[in-house]
Amino acid sequence: MSDAEWALVRDLLPVPGWLAGRGGRPESYCHRQMIDAVRYLVDNGIKWRAMPADFPPWPRVYAFFARWRDTGLAAELHDRLRGAARVAEGRSRPRRSWTRSP
Repeated sequence: MSDAEWALVRDLLPVPGWLAGRGGRPESYCHRQMIDAVRYLVDNGIKWRAMPADFPPWPRVYAFFARWRDTGLAAELHDRLRGAARVAEGRSRPRRSWTRSP
């Protein structure tokens, strides 16, 4: 993910609970690393266990992805990116309302 892409995505991500003062412990890997790993997996069609050593260990990447998938955050991020792209093109936002605050 380029720095320009990350600048757009970073503001659309939810704030981790520990950072917002809601408890929990800091995550071991930053969201950018995890999103890069998932994007690599999808782009190259590899299996989780074939994740290159440049990325965090595959069980951690899978746990991150599964947590976001199961809580609806992956779909929400997709919807937010789509909305931002539509606004950038001068079109209206999609009608779906987000369940979480941006």
